[in-house]
Amino acid sequence: MALQFHTVPVTPFQQNCTLLWCDQTMRAAVVDPGGDLERILSAVEERGLTLEKILLTHGHLDHVGGTAALVAQKQLPVEGPHREDAFWIEQLPMQAQMFGFPAVETFTPDRWLEQGDTVTVGDETLEVHHCPGHTPGHVIFFHRPSNLALVGDVLFAGSIGRTDFPKGDHDTLIRSITEKLWPLGDEVRFVPGHGPMSTFGQERQTNPFVADKRFG
Repeated sequence: MALQFHTVPVTPFQQNCTLLWCDQTMRAAVVDPGGDLERILSAVEERGLTLEKILLTHGHLDHVGGTAALVAQKQLPVEGPHREDAFWIEQLPMQAQMFGFPAVETFTPDRWLEQGDTVTVGDETLEVHHCPGHTPGHVIFFHRPSNLALVGDVLFAGSIGRTDFPKGDHDTLIRSITEKLWPLGDEVRFVPGHGPMSTFGQERQTNPFVADKRFG
């Protein structure tokens, strides 16, 4: 029994929407359905999965823009992000207009997530860690048995999330990475919101924004 994953880049921002599923039950979650729902649902169908929920890392358009439409289509519960991102979700129609995206609807998650919560996908359990900085309500999902993390826009291969947004904060983001992510272990592989996968160990050594050498 194991947790499997597959990324589906969506929206013009090439956001890594991720399918997570339990290979024992073939029940799945969609993490950050930013748009292009037909591509996401095609990937679900190809693998014979049963969708059971939507998981969200934070409230930015390219991560949650397809949520309301997917809920309407599949009647799925929504878990995440932290309630500090409610203002971003409320502003989705304005975000879509600003970036030239198709019109999107707002929504209210069925469950806001907090530090220390867990979420399930089939028979698998993932930890929730609140990692503010890019947005105040950003969370990441960590599957300890397979050392896999889905970190949204907190950390990228060779970079970190932007903080020049309302309620973004650079120092807070650095603390989230060094105090919440690094303790999970160097061997942890992570799926970022954009770009290729990496490991926490690789980023601790080479990432110019958060490598250990930056901090003596």
